[in-house]
Amino acid sequence: MTPPDGTEGIAEEAGGGTSTRGADPGVAGNERLTALAGAVLVVPIAVEIATTPVLRAFMAAHIYVGVLIVGPLAIKLGSTGWRFLRYYTGIPAFVRRGPPAFGLRLLAPLLVATTLVLFGSGLGLVITGPARPGMFLALHAISAVIWFPMIAIHVVAYIWRVPPLVADDWRRHPAIAAAGRGLRIGVNIGALLAGAFAAILAIPAATTWDVWVKTAGEAPGQSFFFVGTAAAILAVVAVRPTRWRSLDRDSKT
Repeated sequence: MTPPDGTEGIAEEAGGGTSTRGADPGVAGNERLTALAGAVLVVPIAVEIATTPVLRAFMAAHIYVGVLIVGPLAIKLGSTGWRFLRYYTGIPAFVRRGPPAFGLRLLAPLLVATTLVLFGSGLGLVITGPARPGMFLALHAISAVIWFPMIAIHVVAYIWRVPPLVADDWRRHPAIAAAGRGLRIGVNIGALLAGAFAAILAIPAATTWDVWVKTAGEAPGQSFFFVGTAAAILAVVAVRPTRWRSLDRDSKT
């Protein structure tokens, strides 16, 4: 894929990681921050998904982890947004690196919007409580169904890049030297701690929702989970995001 100024992007090797040709420490640091934030999000997002069909038993855990995620999620959105801004404002190093595959660029704004609606409505439900959820309950359920297939495509397309990028920060002699490893780690730890503090503050709301779901007998998470999971499987099979790994690599060589 040719960048806007016609310069050549950084070629990615078959085993993952990036070559040193045209490499820039700022770009490499941004990619490692994004990868580390993504790695931090894997477990809590998996917990959120796993607790969705069993909300009657794990509503409190679902809320705690949902609030915890907000911190690391802000880092992930911030780092990817920074790359977007730098690329489309024509910063040479980011232009040379090139954009993601075309399909992922189309997906990105939809995924970001749905993620904001999903977690924003979740926080809205924490604030309002079960007595007066308003539109937040419907927004949370509908956005979850839409979010499932999009996050599945995103994860399948990018997961292969995360281990080598995170490992690069711990190598004595990485292919691309990028200062700021301590800052990247510290920012992610700080985001986790901020999320954990917010989750502690959400304990009263989580308790209220937990009592409500056990007494009211309303736990719609199961049906939405199965619909979302089916949509995610169909989306991954139809789109085949793994092919974007080779297409993205070939277009930059």
